Amino acid sequence: MKSGERCPQQIRQVLLFFVFLGGSLVCSEPWRYSVSEEMEIGSFIANVVKDTGLVIFDDHKPYLQLDQQTGNLVLNEQLDREALCHLTEPCILHFQVLFENPLQFFRAELWVNDINDHTPAFLDKHILLKISEGTAPGASFPMDSAQDLDVGKNGVQNYTLSPNPYFHLKLQDSDDGRKYPELFLDQSLDREKESEFTLIVTALDGGSPSRSGTTLVRILVFDINDNAPEFERSVYEVQVPENSPLDSLVVRVSATDLDAGIYGELSYSFSHVSRDIRKTFEIHPISGEIRLKALLDFELIQSFTINIQATDGGSLSGKSAVLVQVVDVNDNPPEIVMTSLTSPVPENSSPEMVVAIFSVRDQDSGDNGRMVCSIQDDLPFLLKPTFKNFYTLVAGLPLDRESQAEYNITITVTDLGTPKLKTQHNITVTVSDVNDNAPAFSQTTYTLRVRENNSPALHIGSVSATDRDSGANAQVTYSLLPPADPQLPLASLVSINADNGQLFALRSLDYEALQAFEFGVRAADRGSPALSSQARVRVLVLDDNDNAPFVLYPPQNGSAPCTELVPRAAEAGYLVTKVVAVDGDSGQNAWLSYQLLKATEPGLFGVWAHNGEVRTARLLSERDAVKHRLVVLVRDNGEPPRSASVTLHVLLVDGFSQPYLPLPEVAAAEARADPLTVYLVVALASVSSLFLFSVLVFVAVRLCRRSRAASAGRCSGPEGHFPGHLVDVSGAGTLSQSYQYEVCLRGGSGTSEFKYISSPHFLSENFLGLPKAGNHC
Repeated sequence: MKSGERCPQQIRQVLLFFVFLGGSLVCSEPWRYSVSEEMEIGSFIANVVKDTGLVIFDDHKPYLQLDQQTGNLVLNEQLDREALCHLTEPCILHFQVLFENPLQFFRAELWVNDINDHTPAFLDKHILLKISEGTAPGASFPMDSAQDLDVGKNGVQNYTLSPNPYFHLKLQDSDDGRKYPELFLDQSLDREKESEFTLIVTALDGGSPSRSGTTLVRILVFDINDNAPEFERSVYEVQVPENSPLDSLVVRVSATDLDAGIYGELSYSFSHVSRDIRKTFEIHPISGEIRLKALLDFELIQSFTINIQATDGGSLSGKSAVLVQVVDVNDNPPEIVMTSLTSPVPENSSPEMVVAIFSVRDQDSGDNGRMVCSIQDDLPFLLKPTFKNFYTLVAGLPLDRESQAEYNITITVTDLGTPKLKTQHNITVTVSDVNDNAPAFSQTTYTLRVRENNSPALHIGSVSATDRDSGANAQVTYSLLPPADPQLPLASLVSINADNGQLFALRSLDYEALQAFEFGVRAADRGSPALSSQARVRVLVLDDNDNAPFVLYPPQNGSAPCTELVPRAAEAGYLVTKVVAVDGDSGQNAWLSYQLLKATEPGLFGVWAHNGEVRTARLLSERDAVKHRLVVLVRDNGEPPRSASVTLHVLLVDGFSQPYLPLPEVAAAEARADPLTVYLVVALASVSSLFLFSVLVFVAVRLCRRSRAASAGRCSGPEGHFPGHLVDVSGAGTLSQSYQYEVCLRGGSGTSEFKYISSPHFLSENFLGLPKAGNHC
């Protein structure tokens, strides 16, 4: 139950009202509660308030427990007042009530009331008194008091003496405020009548019911002793460090007695001292040296008052007191008790967020008990003192999990004693992730290469993005962006694995149709909201040698093969014709070479490997055949190489007729291009004109002779074939412009006529800068 010393009831009601609202109204006086010792665990003490938080004692022992649901303060363990406070009265345990939301502290006291659970007991069950028969009535003989661990009215209140004619008992006050019994002589003793007798002293406490303890006093009667011992000092004051070893000399007392003989022989002893003193100190009965019997502890007892007496052989005694002050030594390191720890902490937490709450204490006193608390300097956290050795650890700077995901914080508490003692406590604070980083590609642009004619679903490469976040915030998914060119069928070309960024070709690619294409890739995380980034991917289709060379000239699809005319007067290296071919591939797959595969007469003609020009290899002779058939092989440089062949027909003639000459404007153009060509063209034109004129005269004469046959005649081809041809009229080794003619022979009785029909079609330009191609021969 609460004591009447707490704030008035009206203030308490206002306080509870504000506590429920999270207010900060607190009484200046601490809250006080009282409880009797040895109450059962779980006994109700008081109702503090609901949802307060924690109860923390100064020595951090969980004597009480706070029910979070009801606000009831109950006993967590049985309390023993004697173990907690010894003889100190009142017995008060200090604690704090911690409100967590908002953070507040309230001081409180728990008063432990004594119950009569201990019986008075004399330290000595038998006491021996030696009294001279000459002792005058009224002399007093002090006795040791009985010890009772209870206090107040439950302590020793009275002493009684068994009935006898010589002594009575009185209570006396000692220097430390306690009462002790003292025997007073009522009448003179006569050793001759009664040299020895026994008394019983009973100690009674004030409890209900009362408890008692007894001791037996044996009295021996001696002859007269008229001088009592006297101490040098009435009070001895000494200071003893608490870390003094056992058997250390505390003080040496000394007394004198004027009597001689046995009456002058002194013995030293303790007089009505407590059990604690007898456990801690011992006195030598002859030398008077008081030494340590047990180790001292300043934190438990700071001083001792030891009553001593010197007794001579005649049972006379003198009194003195020894006041022992225990000197504190810095022998207790500080203590750290962690009350609350929040981990993990979100990386977007606001500064001043409370991460941990802890308290520190040092059982030493003075500077030995003063403490300094600190953490490492290179941390984004701060220590703030709050209330009576309580500290909070708060975030001092914004946190970034990507920079550091975990902090090992060492809390160091150092006292100010000599030497300094310190205690360290390590805590680990982890930083939880927030989706504040977008995925980042390893490259802004990827270039991938894939050979044409690939198999569908071929893996052609990968894109990769990483996210500095963690968990779902770092899980990256990939997707394709719509192409910039709406004509590009991206959905049918490539696909991407959403989990790992692998790219696949969906169908076979054709270099000749599509050499390269670009598209965008997006990488998005699974955070909320999701963040994303983009990269460009360029796919280059690599050429395969999947196209054989195609011959443009001479054409291979005509009804009759072309025949090239070569004058027998041609010199070595004369350009017969030029094989023109193309290849749909690229690079080295389109590098073409030409080779003469077959020839009617080997060694007469040759083919230049690089440009396909067919030239005479030597001078022509009359022995060379008129008709020649050449097979030229065109091969690319692919792996494996592909090839095509073309068949050329060459006819050796003695000269050219006028229709095979180039057009005048063409000749003029070439003449302007090259003076030598002009001279050759003029000479050739002159010779050709004479030849043409002769042919015309001959044809006219023949026509006149056969006018009748002309109406019924027919035009027929000669045996074998006599195809048209392209004539090199420039003399420069190239074919400029050519015309195609048809030659018809009239059948008759062994005679024939030539008919030259000019073709209206011109050769078209080829791909390699060659002259215009004509109609099929």
